[in-house]
Amino acid sequence: MWYLCVFYHRLLDYRKPEVESLAELFGAFDDEKKVRHLEWKLPEDHHPDSPFHFVNLPSEQVARDIANRSILVKGIYELWGEGPTFEELEAAIKDYPEERKLPFLAPHSTFKITVDSFGKVISFEEQTRRITSLAFIPFEGKVDLKNPDHKFWLMETDDYGANNGLPPVVKRRYFFGREIGGADRKLLPTYQLKSRKYLGPTAMDAEMAFLMANQAMAKPGKLVYDPFVGTGSILVAAAHFGAITMGADIDIRVVRDGRGPDCNIWSNFKQYGLSSPVGLLRADNNLPPWRAGLKEMFDAIICDPPYGVRAGGRKSGGRKLLKGVVGPYTVSDHQRNDHIPSTAPYCLVECVHDLFDLAAKMLVMGGRLVFFYPVAREDEDTHNSSNSYPEHPCFELIATSEQILSSRYSRVLLTMVKMNPYTAEVEVAARLKHLDFRENHLKWLEDGNLHSAVFSPADASDGESKIGRELKPKYRGKYV
Repeated sequence: MWYLCVFYHRLLDYRKPEVESLAELFGAFDDEKKVRHLEWKLPEDHHPDSPFHFVNLPSEQVARDIANRSILVKGIYELWGEGPTFEELEAAIKDYPEERKLPFLAPHSTFKITVDSFGKVISFEEQTRRITSLAFIPFEGKVDLKNPDHKFWLMETDDYGANNGLPPVVKRRYFFGREIGGADRKLLPTYQLKSRKYLGPTAMDAEMAFLMANQAMAKPGKLVYDPFVGTGSILVAAAHFGAITMGADIDIRVVRDGRGPDCNIWSNFKQYGLSSPVGLLRADNNLPPWRAGLKEMFDAIICDPPYGVRAGGRKSGGRKLLKGVVGPYTVSDHQRNDHIPSTAPYCLVECVHDLFDLAAKMLVMGGRLVFFYPVAREDEDTHNSSNSYPEHPCFELIATSEQILSSRYSRVLLTMVKMNPYTAEVEVAARLKHLDFRENHLKWLEDGNLHSAVFSPADASDGESKIGRELKPKYRGKYV
């Protein structure tokens, strides 16, 4: 059945992938066919970035589960009518099948009607007039504004211009429908970083952490692992949805000490009343600690690998050890408690290769790998043609969600599913893909110069002044 899905107007590239991941989580797809994409349609005369979309879902329960779990879905509605004028909206509502409407208009039920708009503000008096104009709908129940049995929404878009910071809409359109479910955005202020006890420079924003957890389909009984755990922001989001969590970091001071007994990763989980991780390891992604033969242990791996903007990657060894200036050494027993192992720079391409190797071995079949990957940009609207996403024979890329952070740099959330088991042949093929990717990838990524590419001023040597350039539309698109 087709439903009206209304999104919050933000993180535009993340909206559909989140809904599709949740649809799979709640059983919307046929496992045998391995279909992981929903059918979508746009309302007439709407821009692809519009918050209004039609989506085909198998049942009302699936629609409710998706809406209530989602972060970016404002609401999913059973659409009773739509039209470019109020008269056409009224005709559409009257033509909607009576057997679909009558159960929600019965005398024993309570209801509430909310008027909402996109791209304009409607005064309270006008909202009252709009609700009064719906008198042709035979509501027999009582109005309950606090806790109604059924919620109805009258929504409209205005025919505003293209330069107001919103996606252009050619014609005004009205929608009326019954609410199936909606996102609980109240959890974002609860988990906001400014109120968290233990933070680091790379702590993941709460909204983004919840989106990553949804992409990984975190739920009770699933084991989720973060190999770059830091202060645990991503695992906190996964634990909120009931997942069992486990993390690792190369900096022992982060995972063991924090800033004291009451300010560490464990205290972050305690702050929200969440189950603590089953384990936090001091581990190197380049030299994983797992015993030989251990495999297919995790249901999902979610992480934000270090790519040199807020923090650079590190691996065990130290420069002198890697160059052969000094040989391997053993830490004496009396120094082990306070010993901090030496580390060396860890380039992004090598880091991603090791992440793939870890995920290919340790994820169960059908498990998800969700991680951020940086890409370069030529300007605000065009990707650099040299950009490509890393690949692995075990994984299928099912979703990419871009977040533009500057005119020269953006990061893309990659969601991959393990489709093939890890074998010796796969290991060889993965190594060849890695070497090819390493050779052809952008040099500024390979050399770890991403930080300077992000923060250095744009090249103005072309002699073209800002005043003489053609003004671009004010619609911000993916910057939202």
